[in-house]
Amino acid sequence: MSASTAASILAPGRAAARLARRQAQRGVLFVTAIAAGMSALVAFQYRTVFAGTIDTEAIRALAENPAIRVLFGAPLALSDPGGFTVWRTGTPVLVLCGVWALLAATRLTRGEEDAGRWELLLSGRLRSLDVLARVTATLWLAAAVIGAAVGTALVLTGTDPLGAFLHAACVFGTTAAFAGMGLLAAQLMPSRAAATWLASAAVGLSLLLRMLADGVAGFAWVAWLTPFGLGARTAPYAENRVAPVLVLLLFVVVPAACALALAQRRDIGGAVIALSSTRAPRTRLLGSVPGFAIRRAVWPTAGWALGIGAYCLLIGALISSILEFMKENPRFAELAATAGFGGLGSATGFAAAIFAILALPAGGYAASRIATAVADEKARRWTALHALPLSRYRLAGVEIAITAGGLLILLITAAVAMWAGAVLTGAPLTLGDALAGALNIAPVALLALGAAVLASGWYPAAVSAIGAIPVVGGFLLDVTAQSTGAPRWIQQISPFAHLAAVPDTAPDWGASATLVVVIIAAIALGMYGYARRDLEG
Repeated sequence: MSASTAASILAPGRAAARLARRQAQRGVLFVTAIAAGMSALVAFQYRTVFAGTIDTEAIRALAENPAIRVLFGAPLALSDPGGFTVWRTGTPVLVLCGVWALLAATRLTRGEEDAGRWELLLSGRLRSLDVLARVTATLWLAAAVIGAAVGTALVLTGTDPLGAFLHAACVFGTTAAFAGMGLLAAQLMPSRAAATWLASAAVGLSLLLRMLADGVAGFAWVAWLTPFGLGARTAPYAENRVAPVLVLLLFVVVPAACALALAQRRDIGGAVIALSSTRAPRTRLLGSVPGFAIRRAVWPTAGWALGIGAYCLLIGALISSILEFMKENPRFAELAATAGFGGLGSATGFAAAIFAILALPAGGYAASRIATAVADEKARRWTALHALPLSRYRLAGVEIAITAGGLLILLITAAVAMWAGAVLTGAPLTLGDALAGALNIAPVALLALGAAVLASGWYPAAVSAIGAIPVVGGFLLDVTAQSTGAPRWIQQISPFAHLAAVPDTAPDWGASATLVVVIIAAIALGMYGYARRDLEG
């Protein structure tokens, strides 16, 4: 075979690989920045603020609380900045990476297939197996980039290189494992939504198994059945075990290999698991634009509410333990205040700190709903609506209003759940205080909605990323600025710097009003751009 012939055969595959990398690169950069930045920040804080000033046994006493173990895992090497970082950020980082990987896997495979773009791609020399193999390689490369960034961040902050390497290997393995599960689900299920649901269920089950293993000694063995548990059993900076990492590699290889094998046995548009394509008509709420918006938002909002409510219920149940710990270790409360989490010595102060963090998922919900609307527009599911004599201002306004209503439901759910958890353990937190604290963060969460609407009007390709900037970027800036003693003008850039510690203190109505003005301006400008731009798709 001549060199030119070989090159002509390889060219389509290289083009498909470049396409997959281009489609994934924005998400990779975002997840890498969050995962590495979070790890570096906690390690830096421990080394510069906490090291040598806190009784390690006191921290361990708190960490041995069963509820804390369920949340963060078994406490290991807490006297080491790397060990403390892995314990504190390991689960959130792995969940973030795993969820992104499965979403990217279903989007790059079944999503592209459902949109009809694979039909043209596969009309030439490429087979579906060839494209899937390149998507798999792209996601593994992305996992390696994220893992390497986390490991490098830990090394640069002065932690032990071996522990950093093993933790980075766990990040890579977990990310690649859930990417493989997403790829497998895309072959099994007949639609992207169904594949995403199946892969998300796998993430949820894996996390529950890890919680069971860490919370109940008799079930410790189930940690070997989940990527999250294997990451914990590796024990970076403590035992530094290699065997769990090797088992984790099986979770990387097996789902991806099964997906590649199934890709050869189905037609484009087909699926291994056939779901019924007919069902009784469900026309409820389809008679009006607001009804249609509510119908589309009900199940996603219920899912977010369930997750946030469960978390806040658990946090509320921990308040009594936290207060007792802070009473015995007042120095810890002082140092936590220097990192941006003041008032932890009282139930209302602790609730205020938790509610401030709640702005991240609440803002994420708002941005995701606007991103879903743009995705539906791009997929031409809104074509029938746009063909009607309806103003785009009305369509966008209804979607924004329903999203804001859903956000309010999430905040109220969080407040009620935290109050219920506090009641179960006798913590002094009233329902009124919980509601005040939750509703206080509404302006910050709504900033994400405003940013997402602004992006939908002027840069719809990056709605999710731009919508996340006020909450994710603002939170990281606030914590970093307070921890490093940055100038006040830098701290004031973050919207979190303008949040009063409600219910521990009175609300800052002036700051809230200013944020509301910014939100209204962003929404108005975004709707103006949306009404005048071409439709996506």
